[in-house]
Amino acid sequence: MGTVSDYFGSLVFDDREMKANLSADVYQSLRKTIDHGEKLNPSVANAVATAMKDWAVARGATHYTHWFQPLTGITAEKHDSFISPAPDGGVIMDFSGKELIKGEPDASSFPSGGLRATFEARGYTAWDPTSYAFIKGTTLCIPTAFCSYGGEALDKKTPLLRSMEALNRQAMRILKLFGNEDVKCVRTSVGPEQEYFLVPKELYEKRKDLIYTGRTLFGAKPPKGQEMDDHYFGVIKPRVAAYMADLNEELWKLGILAKTEHNEVAPAQHELAPIYSTTNIATDHNQLTMEIMQKVAAKHGLVCLLHEKPFAGVNGSGKHNNWSIATDTGVNLLSPGETPYENAQFLLFLCAVIKAVDDYQDLLRLSVATAGNDHRLGANEAPPAVVSIFLGDELMGILDAIENDKPYCAAEKTTMKLGVDVLPRFARDTTDRNRTSPFAFTGNKFEFRMLGSSNSIACANIMLNAAVAESLKIYADRLEGAEDFETALHGMIKKTIKDHKRILFNGNGYDASWIKEATEVRGLCNYPTTPDCMPHLLDKKNVDMLTGHKVFSVSELESRTEIMLENYCKTVVIEANTMVDMARKQILPAVEGYCAELAGTVASKRAVSPDIACGYETGLLTKLSVLTDQIAVRTDELEAAVLDLKNIASVTEESYAIRDTLLGKMAALRAVADEAETMTSDKYWPFPTYGELLFGVR
Repeated sequence: MGTVSDYFGSLVFDDREMKANLSADVYQSLRKTIDHGEKLNPSVANAVATAMKDWAVARGATHYTHWFQPLTGITAEKHDSFISPAPDGGVIMDFSGKELIKGEPDASSFPSGGLRATFEARGYTAWDPTSYAFIKGTTLCIPTAFCSYGGEALDKKTPLLRSMEALNRQAMRILKLFGNEDVKCVRTSVGPEQEYFLVPKELYEKRKDLIYTGRTLFGAKPPKGQEMDDHYFGVIKPRVAAYMADLNEELWKLGILAKTEHNEVAPAQHELAPIYSTTNIATDHNQLTMEIMQKVAAKHGLVCLLHEKPFAGVNGSGKHNNWSIATDTGVNLLSPGETPYENAQFLLFLCAVIKAVDDYQDLLRLSVATAGNDHRLGANEAPPAVVSIFLGDELMGILDAIENDKPYCAAEKTTMKLGVDVLPRFARDTTDRNRTSPFAFTGNKFEFRMLGSSNSIACANIMLNAAVAESLKIYADRLEGAEDFETALHGMIKKTIKDHKRILFNGNGYDASWIKEATEVRGLCNYPTTPDCMPHLLDKKNVDMLTGHKVFSVSELESRTEIMLENYCKTVVIEANTMVDMARKQILPAVEGYCAELAGTVASKRAVSPDIACGYETGLLTKLSVLTDQIAVRTDELEAAVLDLKNIASVTEESYAIRDTLLGKMAALRAVADEAETMTSDKYWPFPTYGELLFGVR
């Protein structure tokens, strides 16, 4: 393969390939479309399509697809070959600008949340030229947006691009006020850390729960879990190292900047982190990363589990969304600067994020809401469901000084100059990290830690971009009309700190007293489950903000609320049905079989000596017999609760019934089944245990 630099991006039609395969005029025109959103000329589209096809065919591609991200949470693709009939009976390889720009997959079977009827099948995909095309197998994949015949967004990319444009529009207004005339655009960038588990494929295939739901629905705690902290950053096992090496190679070929890999806290858990990319490209890359993780695992006889909580009793998996905002000139707007105005500018953008997170904490919470992530949040391994911001002691001290118009003194620190008399001089931020914080400032970026490992990062970044755009809009509206810019600027920063300091918290987010303080004293939102938070997407303030920035229409918001609650309900019902199936067909027969052996042992011993006590066998038999009856009863109760859901017409009410009733019955069944596992002989237990799964990769 050669060195990494030789093959990095070899399967991507990136800027290097564009320069090499397009004429100078076509290349310049395409760059204007990519960089500035200018309309693509049809002749340019045809030239790009031809070059892209020739490049792909030379690398073994036979098909192309418009690769998109519907509301299923995974990617979708429909493959068409490049072949067209030739007059002599043969074929030619052909690909037009029209085929590049627009596709027409059937939209009727994708989630629409009531946006369209089943018979309304037409949907369109539209090329996103800002995200490079790539080859996967023998198919040229063209990243696209996906919308309905009526123009409604049916995907996650379209509103993400809208939110990026909304933030760009408002940030540019602010930057012009600070005299940044050379800046042409502002973009957010993201580096999503991806956690995952690896288990042996042969063990995975023996567990219906993993196959059907992605997580274990039964499983007693093994003698050893993560108590020793010996897996975290530990020596990577050879089999896992081989997997990681192959994974890196496949990702690098696709231009994905996989950078860091290590063992995570739980046994069999690992993490991959990339270098930052522009948000929409990072989103595409993360979707590809999850797909390739699973494909490469299969080649190594492994299964990659991306569920947020595949195992009870050990850490689940998240996806830390490291978010920053920068200009096209390379200035990170969340970094302190060298000039007075740069420092004031930094403070304003920092305050914009603080205000956004406080005003729209409900949107951030619901953007990461899934049935799987509900198990993870607040479980002493991930942030709580209550959103708060960690800034570190130094930045908190700086903001306190600004709020109270007093100087900030930090010994042996470089003083930042604001150049505004009413603003105190203060030091550059040097801060620790807080792993319990949902939203932590880490020097020049914010780390949003609430995302689940299987989530698309699009949802969280849509809400974050839009909320910050709203803060910046409010600031720009006020500052553009101010008589004295510097005085107005100071007043706005001070007001933001005073009005939104309730969202700032540097302490332990796992402490129960914090949840009490957050909700009862500070008035912060606490939505532990998806049914608790998802309906708030349609709160008036949220609808007004998201429609005002043209990120969503009202109908798109209504459809997404419906879809997310439907997904939640379907996910949990599948889990409940799987539990019923496993309990009746596997667990009960296994325990009964062991009970029969115990009864036979008692009978055999007493046939030899009628007076023998057989205390061990009879005691264990009695316990298992009681548990067997309890498993049977609780299985019946769970099945009845699932059937009761069929009588509920509203998906919102169904989600409440699942939250209030079904989940409790699932937990009750699991409790007695897991207890039975601890007493049943290994040779009878019907599927691999936690110990085998967590320590099976050697």
